[in-house]
Amino acid sequence: MHNKRGSVAQFTNFGGRWVTFIIKDKDGIATDVIVGPGSIKDFLQCQNKYFGATIGRYANRIAKGMFSIDGNKYQIAYNNNGNMLHGGEKGYNDAVWDYTKIGDSTVVFSYLSADGEQGFPGNLNVLVSYTLTLDNAIVMDYEATTDKKTVVNLTNHAFFNLNGNGSGTINDHILQIHASNYTPVDSTLIPTGKIDAVANSPLDFLKPTAIGLRVTEDNMQLKNGRGYDHNFVLDRSTTQNLEPAATITGDKSGISMEILTTEPGLQFYGGNFMMSKNTMKSGFKDDHRSAFCLETQHFPDSPNHPDFPSTILEPGKTYKTTSVYRFYINKK
Repeated sequence: MHNKRGSVAQFTNFGGRWVTFIIKDKDGIATDVIVGPGSIKDFLQCQNKYFGATIGRYANRIAKGMFSIDGNKYQIAYNNNGNMLHGGEKGYNDAVWDYTKIGDSTVVFSYLSADGEQGFPGNLNVLVSYTLTLDNAIVMDYEATTDKKTVVNLTNHAFFNLNGNGSGTINDHILQIHASNYTPVDSTLIPTGKIDAVANSPLDFLKPTAIGLRVTEDNMQLKNGRGYDHNFVLDRSTTQNLEPAATITGDKSGISMEILTTEPGLQFYGGNFMMSKNTMKSGFKDDHRSAFCLETQHFPDSPNHPDFPSTILEPGKTYKTTSVYRFYINKK
């Protein structure tokens, strides 16, 4: 997809993936800020299955792959330290989605997630649209309906480096997250159930801060995540409107990305588990902390924490969320 500013976005229906976003940097150089494999072959051989993918039925983690709805217990395929991650062993990232392209600006992906798929109840009809706007934003609209009470938590798992894919560390990117609180995790990255303040901790990004400034501090949460891999509780004035979630700027390119969302949470992942094992575009490797993710979402393990915002979807109701990722040049 193209816009009149010369920006380009590319998607594939393998996993409903966002694979490319090209924008001119502060010096007018066309820069692809999406990190990931450059071909279907490389995607299939990649040990990380989530680059750029639409994630479901439940993004992030569910403890031991178990939850209950109205007294009915469900066991989901667990695939990460005894927990379910990003939908189980075969999530939406492995599905071949149907799609419709609308002009030069929008693609709509659709997928029927069958009752019992990976252990989740209900036939879930999912629609995800990605739209490239004139002001260099990607608008993500998610919808889902079910015929049986179920849990739903959808997101996109794009990996970014705003200096350009293959340009090295993201530790000098400047990040601001509009969140006064976060959900601390145990050693398997499952929320403890608490909601803690970010104040006086290395998880405080209320003011613009370099990602790597405090990443090596002696802090139990950083040890549990091997760095940043945490859900931030966004400071919101409403529960439904688009509101600012984060802003981040590439230190070399001057490319900034602003995120707005209707979701209550944002997962910040700093590329801690990237170990140069997979081939990325132009032959680069997925080096340690050479990309970051900022995933709009409901909270991880919400089905097992009644105090967290609910992820239950009932028949006759429609799951709807919107997130916007807008790119611009910061010349300061």
